Amino acid sequence: MPPTDLPPTPEEARSAAALHDAVHGLFERDPLASAAVPFMPWQKWTGLAALAVVVLALVLVTTPTLIALTAVSTFVYLITLADRLLLLSRGLARDSILHVEDDRARAVGDEELPTYTVLVPAYNEPEVIADLIDAVSSIDYPADKLEVLLLLEADDDVTIDAAEAAGLGQVCQILRIPPADPRTKPKACNYSLHYATGEIVTIFDAEDRPDPLQLRRVAVAFAELDDDVACVQAKLAFHNGSQNLLTAWFTADYALWFNFLLPGLMKSSSPIPLGGTSNHIKADVLRDIGAWDPYNVTEDADLGVRIAARGHRTAVLDSTTLEEANPDPINWIRQRSRWYKGYLQTWLVHMRRPVQLWRTLGTVSMFRFTTLLAGTPVIACLNMVFWLVTLSWILGQPGVIEEVFPAYVYFPALICLVLGNAAILYSNLIACRETGNSSLWWACLTVPLYWVLMSIAAIKGTYQLFANPSYWEKTVHGLAS
Repeated sequence: MPPTDLPPTPEEARSAAALHDAVHGLFERDPLASAAVPFMPWQKWTGLAALAVVVLALVLVTTPTLIALTAVSTFVYLITLADRLLLLSRGLARDSILHVEDDRARAVGDEELPTYTVLVPAYNEPEVIADLIDAVSSIDYPADKLEVLLLLEADDDVTIDAAEAAGLGQVCQILRIPPADPRTKPKACNYSLHYATGEIVTIFDAEDRPDPLQLRRVAVAFAELDDDVACVQAKLAFHNGSQNLLTAWFTADYALWFNFLLPGLMKSSSPIPLGGTSNHIKADVLRDIGAWDPYNVTEDADLGVRIAARGHRTAVLDSTTLEEANPDPINWIRQRSRWYKGYLQTWLVHMRRPVQLWRTLGTVSMFRFTTLLAGTPVIACLNMVFWLVTLSWILGQPGVIEEVFPAYVYFPALICLVLGNAAILYSNLIACRETGNSSLWWACLTVPLYWVLMSIAAIKGTYQLFANPSYWEKTVHGLAS
């Protein structure tokens, strides 16, 4: 009998079953919850019909249509701005975020702690292996209750060789993921879930530097919170914020998001799009809701919405994981465009059952889900249009622009331009000051240049949503100076 005809060993059969479930499990159990099909037929035809109506209106009644589009866009800007300021005001309250002090975290006996699995997906990243050893070694958690799985693609020889040469197998278990499409982080995490034994599961990137007490703080938080809290999201920040202007902008961006807007969402009982790492989830809930979607390129945001859509809640914890801010503009645009594309994917997936989602979330949370997941990339795209309109007006004051900005559109738009931009600048200054990054004030004042990069990334991500929806643009790490 040729070797290839041998029946699979039990371990090979287990691996094959885990891989099949990692790739197809969510789609087979709940097709509408998966981004494997980017657009349902009714979504495609509705979008095309709306586009046809707009084009036809532009041809037949050009100026009134442009006025209507401008008015609608201005209204969206205004209500989104008002809601972000409301979230910021709620996020500024001290009780908007969970606090577990060091003494309380250390006081818990080892026998009372739950078992924990830490997933560390990596691909083609031999340069961060040393960081990973330091990070794992620094975690304060009993060894007999801590399982660390380093997830490497089986054909990623360069990272596997680096991990083995560094003796990484002594501090964690290397799990080889069989090569299969889609080559995404959520597929690797789904595969590993078949081997994970912890009661709580979390993800760290290989270059992350988590708070050493973070796992203990989460265990305390879960013990004290209501049973419907299924996930605890820790804060993310950067250790290289002062490397260059881009990392300074990125640091201010994260400071506002993780320290104030996410806590504001928690205080408002709204869905929380999870961050890419440091989200700690009850393993039984994670498996019950279908784990990660391997076809969604922001599987973390999608999982956060799915947690809320299934009636669970997410809490935000005052414990910080330090990451590397992307210092390279091209690399940054690749990363951010993937995030924007994934936000749109997530919105499209969850809008396949809008009535069911609305009944679970309620009207206000449904509104926030839409402004965050769809509004963020769409507004970033629209910004480029209105900047070009403004530039055209400054350069030549063409009559067509005056026509599409009658007084009832012009003044609300002016409020958006002046007060809206000032409010966002001020929000960034507050975020930097409150997080100990006051030295980055200059980045806050120049942040409109960052918005240009965001707009470029949003346009790229939106284009990719149609051209290559599940393509995972790899972010290069190890660029910090």
